[in-house]
Amino acid sequence: MALRAHMSSGRLSQGLLLLCGKAAHARCHLAAGAGRDARWAEACCPCSAPFLTEGNYTDITQQCWDYFVDLMRNVTTSELCEWKVISRPYSELQACLEYWADRLNYSYPNALAEQYIFQSHHHYFHNCTLEHPVYFDPPEDVLLAMIIAPICLIPFLVTLVIWRSKDGKAQA
Repeated sequence: MALRAHMSSGRLSQGLLLLCGKAAHARCHLAAGAGRDARWAEACCPCSAPFLTEGNYTDITQQCWDYFVDLMRNVTTSELCEWKVISRPYSELQACLEYWADRLNYSYPNALAEQYIFQSHHHYFHNCTLEHPVYFDPPEDVLLAMIIAPICLIPFLVTLVIWRSKDGKAQA
């Protein structure tokens, strides 16, 4: 949240609002210059807002989503499941949501940010399947049997080796 200086009327100091707006404007352009394009600064940095409130977070996350949708327009249907193609738009959505949650002192991930992430998966990536299956641990009863069987077999084999070696000495 922006720092607030209260006046006797309870309103924010105009000078502080102006300073906050200019600082936010500068941060947006720095973010745009740090590997982000100008559209990111426009979509993810609503610099025209002189101060941030909790109510703005809903509007800001919608701007993040709109920017993501705009980036996804450049992705063809056949490329929707290729991480090399979708990683930038997906990362931009996540970065935008995380940046503004941090700026507004929200936890991240939060319910609204998760809603947009789930929405992206439901809308764009629902037909993506794994080419290589992911292997999971077996159920506990199978795992327990696989562990106990060799443990129980070891004493039996040791006993068998000792018995056979004694039997061999008696014959010689």
